[in-house]
Amino acid sequence: AIIVYRLPWTWKCSKLLMKFIHAGLNTIAMILGIVSMVAVFEYHNARNIPNMYSLHSWIGLTAVVFYSLQLFLGFAVFLLPFAPVPLRAALMPIHVYSGLTIFATVIATALMGITEKLIFSLKNPAYSASPPEATFVNCLGLLLVIFGALILWMASRSHWKRPPEENAKVLRPIGGTPEGAEAESTMTGGSNADKPDLRINSEAARKQNLKLDEAGQRSTM
Repeated sequence: AIIVYRLPWTWKCSKLLMKFIHAGLNTIAMILGIVSMVAVFEYHNARNIPNMYSLHSWIGLTAVVFYSLQLFLGFAVFLLPFAPVPLRAALMPIHVYSGLTIFATVIATALMGITEKLIFSLKNPAYSASPPEATFVNCLGLLLVIFGALILWMASRSHWKRPPEENAKVLRPIGGTPEGAEAESTMTGGSNADKPDLRINSEAARKQNLKLDEAGQRSTM
């Protein structure tokens, strides 16, 4: 969800489409996170294991709460068309920073969780003896760190950003009128489109009735 705007092949897609994809991926992640939290509490209760006693659980629950708030505010401010543009511009840096912070927090929570599980589960041989299970999970932790670093690197590089108004760029011939200007003249009921014709007619009338010097002709054309 973080890098959905950072992939070059998505730059030609509609910004609204990418917003829906970004929001959809975050919603799926939020649902999976809630299901996981419920599963953890039910497992602890079934095994008579205390809940919310470790640093892993504290940081994990904090990440879920702030992720829910981030998702709700993202929907309300950036996806729904009711928030004013100044509010969106003011909240965008906070939205980006909080998203990256939550992502890094989730990576840290996962690393603490797998370490805690190894310490409690590996008894014979112990975790300190480096059995194959410990080596496998340690490698998984390294992959998580590499994955997190890669995502944060892509999100922090300016050349990975989606070009502004990529779909609005228009190739036009020399002396032509941009399509945006033509659209604006059409939306104003054609009043602006009639102004060039009036100018041409007035210039032709002046040319017929007055003999202007070369500098005067350049100033009126």
